[in-house]
Amino acid sequence: MNHFVSSWLPVLVWMAIIIAFSSVPSLDPHLGSEILDTVTRKIAHIGEYSILIYLLVRALRQEKLNLSAQGILQVAFLVALAFAISDEYHQLFVLGREGTFRDVSIDAVGITLVPLWLTSALARNKK
Repeated sequence: MNHFVSSWLPVLVWMAIIIAFSSVPSLDPHLGSEILDTVTRKIAHIGEYSILIYLLVRALRQEKLNLSAQGILQVAFLVALAFAISDEYHQLFVLGREGTFRDVSIDAVGITLVPLWLTSALARNKK
């Protein structure tokens, strides 16, 4: 149980937070400009999925899986991407929201950033 709490509970809590925000009919930050509001929302997408992929990699690394570091990154990427797709689908049923492929693509940027950063950091440490 302690292993689950330390490894997977943060992942599930973060996913629940993403779903909670996706369930709000309108999340316009009202910063005074439609462009600024849009950019802020898209940066939030990148941020929330960067955190998700980090938590997934962390949890998967704590499991006794017969996977290389690259394999763990691939599994985490697929899980995070599937979650992004399901979250956008969920938004199709939320009044005032829409699920779009564009947002899944933006989520994928966040999903990709952390693995790229981790790979780069590990490569630098090996030198």
